This record gives sequence, C-alpha cells and structure tokens, in this order.
Amino acid sequence: VAVLVMGSESEPGFVPLFDGRTLVGCEGRPDLWRVEDGAITGETRAESPIETNEFLIWDGEAGDFILRLEFRLAAGTAGNSGVQYRARRMPEAGPFVVGGYQADIDGTNRYMGILYEERGRGILAERGQRTVITDEGGKTKVNVVGKLADSKELQANIRDEQWNDYLVIADGNHLMHFINGKLMVDVVDTPAAKAAKSGVLAFQIHTGPPMKVQFRDVFLKKLP
Repeated sequence: VAVLVMGSESEPGFVPLFDGRTLVGCEGRPDLWRVEDGAITGETRAESPIETNEFLIWDGEAGDFILRLEFRLAAGTAGNSGVQYRARRMPEAGPFVVGGYQADIDGTNRYMGILYEERGRGILAERGQRTVITDEGGKTKVNVVGKLADSKELQANIRDEQWNDYLVIADGNHLMHFINGKLMVDVVDTPAAKAAKSGVLAFQIHTGPPMKVQFRDVFLKKLP
C-alpha cells in the first residue's frame, strides 16, 4: 500500500467525509459535537460530565481503506480521544456508542498513536511496536515482533495544541497508524473470529476530565 501522508485530498480515490460546515452524514449527541472554525469539535464540560465514552459516528461503513485527517487537542486537555474504525454500534450502551479498533489520541501522551480495541481486547500495540495478534486457548496474545522506533521519540514528533496529521491504513488484517509521517504501530490481527473486517468510522470523546478535540480535512480512500 502506498503511504500518502500529506495532500491526500488531491490523490485519486480520496473522498471527503466532512464538508467543513455541517455534521451532515454523522450521528452524535448535539450537546457534545459541533462545527467550530471549520472543524468537527467534540467537547465535554466539568458541569455536565459524560457517563460513558461518546462518539460522532459516520453514516457509512468501510472495510479496507486509507483514512487521512488532521486533529488537535485544545490547551489543557488531558483527556483521551481517538478515531474508531471497523467499529460496531453498541446500542445497549447508548445510542452513540461503538466498539472496535481505535487509532488513539491522548492528552497525557501515554496512549497517543497506539492501537486500542474499545469494548474488546484492549491494547493491541503500544506506540513504536510491531505486533502480531494471536488467539491461544481462547485468550488474546499480543506478540511483539519488532520495534519501529523509540516511543518517546515518536511522541516528541506530536505538536501539542496544534494540528497533526493522522493516517490510518486497514488492509485485510494488516493495520498501521501514522502521525505526522511517523509509523506509530504496525499490527497483523490474525484471529479470524475477532479481527473486524469492516464497520463504521467514529470520533471519540472520553469520560473523565473536561476535554476538547477537533478534526478536519477528513478523507477516505477505499481499497480494492
């Protein structure tokens, strides 16, 4: 798969998922999500904390794809966010709740760039790891098979309170996250019964301290 980090909107096959003005084509709580300064904006407040992680869900599905977007966390945000992909709706948990793969975004620097499976198997790769996921006796095993780079060096490439470029590639059971052109995780998820093949895309805001996250220039290219 060719890796396209910048300027993907001009590359053949990339389709915008956000018009920069409205949230048409997405579903989420209107008190938590809005458009501000041309960006999808999710915000929680101290006076009205959320009881479960909430999501803005794109009204579509994607299987094999390249997703390119920009994100930033507001000043003082210590909360967690992320981009869900190949996710499934979880109506029993709430109307705008999903579970599945997450390209993590984190204000504390602990989880930025990792692959986490929300409401599933948990962390499937830490920042800087190449992993192969297997199932042994019904239990998930995360096998670290290589090191991409030092975790702290990768984190140092993140621009605090500024726009950063996130690229997610899902090609079969091979999953990769890039931030600002740096490969954060490289994962092969082998258990056929647990590795999602397709699903929805969604943006997350997390329970906990007040937070604000923004997304813009969201482009998707479906792979054959």
